[in-house]
Amino acid sequence: MNALAATNRNFRQAARILGLDSKIEKSLLIPFREIKVECTIPKDDGTLVSYVGFRVQHDNSRGPMKGGIRYHPEVDPDEVNALAQLMTWKTAVADIPYGGAKGGIGCTPKDLSTSELERLTRVFTQKIHDLIGVNTDVPAPDMGTNAQTMAWILDEYSKFHGHSPAVVTGKPIDLGGSLGREAATGRGVVYATEALLAEHGKSVKGLTFAIQGFGNVGSWAARLIHERGGKVIAVSDITGAVKNPDGIDIPALLQHKDATGKLADFSGADAMDSNDLLTHECDVLIPCALGGVLNRENAGDIKAKFIIEAANHPTDPEADEILSKKGVTILPDIYANAGGVTVSYFEWVQNIQGFMWEEEKVNQELKRYMTKAFNNIKGMCQSHNCNLRMGAFTLGVNRVARATQLRGLKLAEKQEKSPFLTIDNPKELRDDIEDSKNSVETSHPRFCDERWKNGTWDLNMFVKQGRVDWDAVIVAEAKRRKFLELYPEASSNEEPVLFRSSIIPWWAWIVHSHLPEAELLNGQTSCLYEYSSSVQQKTKFCMLFYFGRAAMVGFFMAYLVDALTGLDVVGQTGNFVCKAALFVTVIGVVLFRRKEDLGNLQKLADEATYYDKQWQASWQSPESSNAVKEQIRKE
Repeated sequence: MNALAATNRNFRQAARILGLDSKIEKSLLIPFREIKVECTIPKDDGTLVSYVGFRVQHDNSRGPMKGGIRYHPEVDPDEVNALAQLMTWKTAVADIPYGGAKGGIGCTPKDLSTSELERLTRVFTQKIHDLIGVNTDVPAPDMGTNAQTMAWILDEYSKFHGHSPAVVTGKPIDLGGSLGREAATGRGVVYATEALLAEHGKSVKGLTFAIQGFGNVGSWAARLIHERGGKVIAVSDITGAVKNPDGIDIPALLQHKDATGKLADFSGADAMDSNDLLTHECDVLIPCALGGVLNRENAGDIKAKFIIEAANHPTDPEADEILSKKGVTILPDIYANAGGVTVSYFEWVQNIQGFMWEEEKVNQELKRYMTKAFNNIKGMCQSHNCNLRMGAFTLGVNRVARATQLRGLKLAEKQEKSPFLTIDNPKELRDDIEDSKNSVETSHPRFCDERWKNGTWDLNMFVKQGRVDWDAVIVAEAKRRKFLELYPEASSNEEPVLFRSSIIPWWAWIVHSHLPEAELLNGQTSCLYEYSSSVQQKTKFCMLFYFGRAAMVGFFMAYLVDALTGLDVVGQTGNFVCKAALFVTVIGVVLFRRKEDLGNLQKLADEATYYDKQWQASWQSPESSNAVKEQIRKE
């Protein structure tokens, strides 16, 4: 059973235990957004090579989405989807204010030079920078990526959005990374292990441990277990495996691997077959590598009494059932390896505060969060008479479901969470991995808003207290035009693209020209964004220049028509005092405008040609349409 099927199975079982409504269950299962991008880079020898990258944003009910980016040749949409969903439940179990996401690029990092990895990372960031952000989606390192990768993402993202250290976590310390982040996942594994063993009247000291995977997580877990008096008797990674029944000298093994790059030939232990590590005689087995390593073929041979899932999805459901019958206690991944994302949360908080914590405080807070989460899982196990995996899943799913309900979202329609970018058929998106000609493929995203009907706005849905809320109409129209600028819709005789937004009267633009959206649609706006360092939130300030220019010109023309024809067009705007005040304002703008500012009027005329370009793009061939689309973006 693959990772996605297994994750969905665990989720559905937790949903049944909780008695969730079927609509809520469906809503929580469908990802918020699935993204596929094509990344073409020049290699060092000048040849071009293309890679496919993915980002799945699963749920944002409890806060910004959070999840790593991995570089691995076996990255595929199903795996990324499963890991994104696991991140949703993991952050909820840890009780940190995040949702879940995951990303990756199908590549082999060891086959790429440092400069090629940098180019690939920057191109990937360019493709997704509008879809991630400090309060939207915060990536982190994962398999095949590291702090340097995050530094490249931060730098590339900052070119578009200004300096934003909190946009990624797991960064180098010099760029705003947190002390203790490198060891966080491994340290969290040890804290989780201590909590579980204490529940059974045991401690790390004196027990034997076998650790599969000796990368960042496995090496830190081994080091900390060794410091606490535990005996690490077997270790493996992709280079080989070693064992010593009396306990391996972990600091010496780390020095050996740093010097040689492999575990083999370590003088303090005997070589062993890597495949035998999982079934090696030990008290505690800690898989820290890839998923699916514990399955029905080897589950019956497992000799460990406790399994700590430091890797994501290391145990298949079939193996889970076999091990449960054998009396093996499994600490599930969505809790056991939550130390990394927890300290990522601490790093994010420090970046927003602009204040760095001491490493001792980071470790103390991590232990407090891990201990509290374990106690909450125990409570769910007692309430629902289930094992630790279901206790963790019910805890996480229940918290996300409650947050979703409290936000008042329409749970039957997941697209309500993403009104401007939807995927018509996620399966088709996964089936055409190799067909990645467009820079961003989301199965023809279409503008989606229940108030937009038959090519126009249904004003009945904007009525408040018996009157049309033109502020809301203008805001909605601004979002629609921005979406169509980025994603021109194909048009045909059967399904023509309609642009009937003239239902918004000209006087509404004048009366409501204080809105940034109105200015964006009717004049040229210069926006400066700054960010506060408040703990609570990031505040965005937008300073508008050339305020209401198009609205003023529109009023002046209407008043001129009145003077010539006597039709009283301006009468719609209010009484005589209002008209007089507006007239004086227009005259002031016209007479006292700076000379260099007059050239900007040409931009107003250029903006008016947007829909003509959009109409051409929708009827031309894909190649020419893409060219027009690119021209629109540049403008």
